[in-house]
Amino acid sequence: MRLEPLSLAAVDDLVAAASEDRTIYAFTRVPQGRDEVVSYVEAAMAEQAEGRSLPFAIRWLNTDRVVGATRLMHLEYWQGPMPWPPGTRGAVGDIPSVADIGYTWLGASAQGTGVNRESKYLLLSHAFEDWNVHRITLKADVRNSRSRAAIEALGAHFDGVRRADSRGRRRHGPRYRVLLDPEL
Repeated sequence: MRLEPLSLAAVDDLVAAASEDRTIYAFTRVPQGRDEVVSYVEAAMAEQAEGRSLPFAIRWLNTDRVVGATRLMHLEYWQGPMPWPPGTRGAVGDIPSVADIGYTWLGASAQGTGVNRESKYLLLSHAFEDWNVHRITLKADVRNSRSRAAIEALGAHFDGVRRADSRGRRRHGPRYRVLLDPEL
């Protein structure tokens, strides 16, 4: 398994992966059809250009196909002066201080293969070893016991449930954390 920068070159594989079995996406928003996948990739690339996320395509080396996507997102930069007034963007550092892992989805054929866990380890490794972030947050839908178990298997600690967590669809999102300094 390899993480590659998300780009329009992955669109055809992402369309195929997202089309394998749509019934598995009860708790996850996954683009459907070529137009939605193109829009999804373009939006992710725009967020990256703004310094808000770092999106990846997940390439399964067994088949040499892109089988899903994931990203480091909600990047916060604690270096540099505090912006004033609140809500404005001021000068910040180049390296994020905290991040979330999310927007992860896999095609049906890649689920249960270890691809998800390996992709999460690669993201955690990059965030902690290359960026030296203080915290990574992961979340899931409260009803998605499989996803929650996978997050807990990574060693993430449960922080609580954020109610009415998602725009467009009301869901409750359990929050998990992985800290650079577990003593905090």
